[in-house]
Amino acid sequence: MNHPDIEIVDKKTPYKGFLTIDVYRLRHKKFDGSWTDVLPPREVCDRGAAVAVLLYDPDLDTVVMIEQFRVGSAAAGGPAWMTEIVAGMVGEGESPEEVARRESLEEAGCAIQEIEQICDYYVSPGAFTEVVTVFCGRVDSRNLAATGGLEEEHEDIRIFALPADEAIRLMDENRLRNSVAIIAVGWLARHREGLRKRWLGQG
Repeated sequence: MNHPDIEIVDKKTPYKGFLTIDVYRLRHKKFDGSWTDVLPPREVCDRGAAVAVLLYDPDLDTVVMIEQFRVGSAAAGGPAWMTEIVAGMVGEGESPEEVARRESLEEAGCAIQEIEQICDYYVSPGAFTEVVTVFCGRVDSRNLAATGGLEEEHEDIRIFALPADEAIRLMDENRLRNSVAIIAVGWLARHREGLRKRWLGQG
């Protein structure tokens, strides 16, 4: 947090595991040019960078999606199994595109051909450092395996393909309850025609 308009008074790290929790005491410059008092402690969860990729087959106009158990939404009283797109954390020395291609193979058994970046965004900037880079990757959706994931990561993932219109309908009916799937499918709804022209060489 090296910023001229932020003064760090104190920083502690009370927990460091899969997630890291830092506690800051700080003050920052206000819009009128003055400075705030030292704010009450601010907890920040440092999770690292992530990547997600919407797997799209322009030949069949289908989307490959996955379903897996999610303890966070279950603990919040929401769905314990989420319909999602492929995603994973960026490892040391990896580029976001490399992660997209790796996770597509690991989670869905799909090899990405062409790939386009959709966006990058902060998942919950009030408390999390996590930034997700979102891609759309061209795949062949025929002959999918039923399940995927890595046993050593305790992943049990259902793989399925559905028409792009059906994926968009799920989004419109609030049945995609996670931000990255909503962002990616919403992007596809707006850009599908142009994407198919580019990837299929039409027009």
